Amino acid sequence: MTPMTPRAGRPRPTRRTAAVALGAALAASFAAPARAAAGDTGTPLPPLRHAHAHNDYEHPHPLTDALAHGFDSVEADIWLVDGQLLVAHDAGRLDPRRTLEALYLDPLLRRVRANHGRVYRGHDRGLQLLIDIKTAGDPTYRALSRHLRRYHPMLTAAADGRVRRGAVTAVVSGDRGARGPMAAERVRHAFYDGRLDDLGTGVPASFVPLVSDDWGRHFTWQGVGPIPEHERAELRRITATARGEGRRVRFWATPDAPGPAREALWRELLAAGTGYLNTDDLAGLEAFLRRAVRR
Repeated sequence: MTPMTPRAGRPRPTRRTAAVALGAALAASFAAPARAAAGDTGTPLPPLRHAHAHNDYEHPHPLTDALAHGFDSVEADIWLVDGQLLVAHDAGRLDPRRTLEALYLDPLLRRVRANHGRVYRGHDRGLQLLIDIKTAGDPTYRALSRHLRRYHPMLTAAADGRVRRGAVTAVVSGDRGARGPMAAERVRHAFYDGRLDDLGTGVPASFVPLVSDDWGRHFTWQGVGPIPEHERAELRRITATARGEGRRVRFWATPDAPGPAREALWRELLAAGTGYLNTDDLAGLEAFLRRAVRR
């Protein structure tokens, strides 16, 4: 018979029940990351718009943490080393096990196949895979192009200016030397990340669907106090021009410390129609965007 406590009349916890309870609590606390890391193909909430995971590979579970938070864009820095595309922020942290295939392309292909052609089951929201080239752009892109061909069933592709949408759209950023060999391809499985200088030049959105730039290069406002009206006008001019050309806009190096300044800047970016908000704080941006949708 189970021993009873005199006051509460409830079973006295044993070492075994305490251990089971502790195990259950720990399992619950890690449930979402564990399911994501195991290739869970569902998501409890609709995927987000505008959510870009900057330096995504530095999170505990590259790709899967961002997908667990519903992000629609992730960023991977690549280095060409002996024919392999290694993912790292700097050369001192290169690891031959951390390839673009292992961290991103292979798990994405498995997920898309399991979800019948979609990244998020039941949702048409595609995923942008922003690939930032850290080594010389020309040879690195040529190697990347060869690697991407093997994943063509899930990738957005362009042929003779016509775009066929896939579940995953690879966009190449970083070293500008990649632009030449990309532009010369008749069939591409990647697109180019332009700069604000590309707006108004006539370059087709089928080649440059995204323009990214350094926030501090164009704006002084860091989210404290009201945004200067001339900067608000310039931001809206930029985003309106990009939308008119069929492009999305992303700024890097925006304030990313939690607090009112970051949220004020994110609100201005959303109001202006910026395509992606750039962050290292997956949970923080998810919470912000979920609140924004409810308003």
